[in-house]
Amino acid sequence: MKVTVQYFALLREQRGLTQETLETTAPTPAALYEELRARHAFTLPADRVRAAINGEFAAATAALRAGDTVVFIPPVAGG
Repeated sequence: MKVTVQYFALLREQRGLTQETLETTAPTPAALYEELRARHAFTLPADRVRAAINGEFAAATAALRAGDTVVFIPPVAGG
């Protein structure tokens, strides 16, 4: 299925893109992140990244569907 993935902060820096559309067989955000982590050598472990699907925070085990937009949000520092 095709999904659109958006990257922010460290993940955007490591991927070198803000967004891409890709084919995946990953059934969940957690599985998709692990697929992308292996493909792009992301340094953050899955438990440090939150996911949103179509603009709403989602559980790592939520079902992905064709056409979804998935955003992976790494921890941010601020002050």
